[in-house]
Amino acid sequence: MSGDIFRLDGKRALVTGAGRGIGLAIARAYAQRGAAVTLCARSEDELQAAVADLRGKGLVAETMVANVTDIEAFAALIEARPAFHVLVNNAGTNRPSPLSEITLEDYDAILGLNLRAAIFVVQAVTQRMVADGVAGSVINMSSQMGHVGAAKRSLYCASKWGLEGFTKAAAIELGAHGIRVNTVCPTFIETPLTKPYFEDSAFRDEVLSKIKLGRLGQVEDIIGAAIYLASDASSLMTGSALMLDGGWSAG
Repeated sequence: MSGDIFRLDGKRALVTGAGRGIGLAIARAYAQRGAAVTLCARSEDELQAAVADLRGKGLVAETMVANVTDIEAFAALIEARPAFHVLVNNAGTNRPSPLSEITLEDYDAILGLNLRAAIFVVQAVTQRMVADGVAGSVINMSSQMGHVGAAKRSLYCASKWGLEGFTKAAAIELGAHGIRVNTVCPTFIETPLTKPYFEDSAFRDEVLSKIKLGRLGQVEDIIGAAIYLASDASSLMTGSALMLDGGWSAG
């Protein structure tokens, strides 16, 4: 290795769930470090605004308007493009609810996006990588909830524990092709999606009591790990989980 091993020059990166929050922050950071970034989400207006901002700064970015739960349509979009070097599999959702109250609709929504779609996104992107002979990095956005349990999060935990297992299995299969597969596992991050949860002071206090560093995560806390896993700095890392949980899972 030579030069700045955290640079991403010459790499094509796909970030799903990139319209806002963590996904947008990662896409911006990748573009700033030299990658050609494709921002993928359902929200065309958000994507267009984000890409216009990046291009206005002289960075390379494009949109991919897609619903990743439409497996066939997403695969067709990937097949029509050159292989990516980096995938950030970030699209996800949650519907906190006690076990006694979860519904089939909840199951389909959470597992359908967080696990089913995530698996087939990896399948589509890595098949293209293998076909084009491209080595690279798959980064599955998991959670501390893929390593612990929590009340009102039975489905979310199930989806993230499943994603952790899938990541290890995929790493074994894809290693021979030079494709690394890892997870990033944040604690609670303040985003537009999670902000309403913290308006409940009791919930906020409970969360903070378990985060040993004593604060909620910020979107910026995820960027370093995402850059590391996308770059040559992590060239020997696969099948692993980067815990960004402030010590939650330490006990």
